[in-house]
Amino acid sequence: MKTNEKDTKQGVVPALRFPEFKTLAPWQTDTVDNLVSTITPPCKLNTSEYQKTGEYPIVDQSQDLYCGWTNNQSAVIFQHFPLIIFGDHTCVIKLINRPFAQGADGIKILKSRGLVDPHFLYQCLENKPITQESYKRHFALLRSKIIAYPPKKTREQQKIAECLSSIDALIKAAENKIDELKAHKKGLMQQLFPAEGKSVPALRFPEFQNAGEWTKGPLSRIGEVLQGYGFPEKYQGKSLGKYPFYKVSDISKAVQTGCNFISKAANYIDDEELDILKIKTIPPGTTIFARIGEAIRLNRRIVTTQKCIIDNNTVGIKAIPENAIDLFMYYILLQIDLIDFAGGVVPAVTKSAIENIPIYCPPTKSEQQKIADCLSSVDDLITIQTNRLEALKAHKKGLMQQLFPNIDDREE
Repeated sequence: MKTNEKDTKQGVVPALRFPEFKTLAPWQTDTVDNLVSTITPPCKLNTSEYQKTGEYPIVDQSQDLYCGWTNNQSAVIFQHFPLIIFGDHTCVIKLINRPFAQGADGIKILKSRGLVDPHFLYQCLENKPITQESYKRHFALLRSKIIAYPPKKTREQQKIAECLSSIDALIKAAENKIDELKAHKKGLMQQLFPAEGKSVPALRFPEFQNAGEWTKGPLSRIGEVLQGYGFPEKYQGKSLGKYPFYKVSDISKAVQTGCNFISKAANYIDDEELDILKIKTIPPGTTIFARIGEAIRLNRRIVTTQKCIIDNNTVGIKAIPENAIDLFMYYILLQIDLIDFAGGVVPAVTKSAIENIPIYCPPTKSEQQKIADCLSSVDDLITIQTNRLEALKAHKKGLMQQLFPNIDDREE
């Protein structure tokens, strides 16, 4: 058994302990199986029974705390709170502190036997996640986890839970702020671009009120479609180089940071490989995205910041300088549901199909710039909040490593 501070004959001690508890006895250890019992709900609701509103929340193994609502009292658990929810397939851990109904199959409802505070146990399990390797064993792995805990008679468990819960509240507030900003951006885009069947937007900046109608035409009128290249395996794996070689996975990672721009890749190449492969670079300011497979449905778009290469599962659109600006092109592409223009058993969109996507464009580049600047300011706020969220998560992770002993897990 290994800890990050010291291992005693009586128990274990974390690296960081609140001053008032430093002289107390070492922590005890036990398996999760010995610390919890399972609760069987009265019944389980099918997804068809989920409602948008209701008196009681429905809980399943989704990432969200609640996945729906119900008024069906016969399906509701009313006692034994707080309870811990474990997703059999997703490994999501939730803490429920109110009456609720169980949704679809695939969750375990856990009640503390009394040796550990439920809020403390929830944080312990958050600190010892189960990886999604073999879903048939997930709950067995959870039950075999070894948990270290202070004696129940002290307030130390509660103090640790309160400390970490306060950070959870900040994380939730940051997540809510990001959601609000994204909703604001979505509503703003609906106002700044013409609705279907309209030739002018509902909201127009004062200096462009009399600038005339937006004109409709194919995307090729304002943007050039740039195709990707095959990336032989023998050239993959370089973590440094002159040109990033972007794949769909790189685009996904960049979008998930909350930023409009991409600057990092898992693979790089240099001029020598460029000559061997006979490929051309993609210029900065190009909007790139997936063009084949289920990734199309995610509608993820990102803008390049330097000369780069994109693989043949992606495509790029570069604004034609005389007709459009790069960021305006990016925001236009965000509104296009590419799957509507895809074909084939495996969805794919061709260069020709992209070039012929119909779009509306304002009569002047200055109006394009104004729209792009407005939306970029909201995106900057989203990026700031996303960075703050990641910093809070990193802070909590580091704190948990100090507040809990690092015990090697024994799996049954």
